Amino acid sequence: MFIEAAGGLTSDYVPIACAEHERLEFAVLRRQRLRLEYHDESGLTISRIVLPTDVATRDGAEWLSYREMEGGEGVIRLDRIVSAKPAV
Repeated sequence: MFIEAAGGLTSDYVPIACAEHERLEFAVLRRQRLRLEYHDESGLTISRIVLPTDVATRDGAEWLSYREMEGGEGVIRLDRIVSAKPAV
């Protein structure tokens, strides 16, 4: 399980474009698998196929919850996402 940050407000959060936010919400509603690329806390780019399960706001930031194809679960802050494309 991957959790982007724990506790406290996320003061450096940069909101993403509304269109991108809506695409993620639609992927949750349609249960559409995504090829998600994002920067982890150390700046490395991670790529994985996920099933998005929720888009939520908390601690001053927006977050995507997901299930990995291997069975694990994770949460990523939306401004860390580099790309989220439908998985083929």
